[in-house]
Amino acid sequence: MEVKIGVRQVGRELVLEIDQTAEAVAAQVGEAVKSGSGVLTLADEKGRQVLVPIEALAYVEIAATSPRRVGFGG
Repeated sequence: MEVKIGVRQVGRELVLEIDQTAEAVAAQVGEAVKSGSGVLTLADEKGRQVLVPIEALAYVEIAATSPRRVGFGG
């Protein structure tokens, strides 16, 4: 599952490959927004953790990973 995180006043987005379902990621984002901690914490497939302060969060895009195409075939 690919998750893109937009951060306010930053030109690039964070892109993570996560082993969770879209529902689980959405629930985790919702909890971070509602909780008093104010930090969204996600871990990618390689075990790296990304922490984003909620105040800096612009958007979170959750998309299924599609297989990459190789060659010129359509």
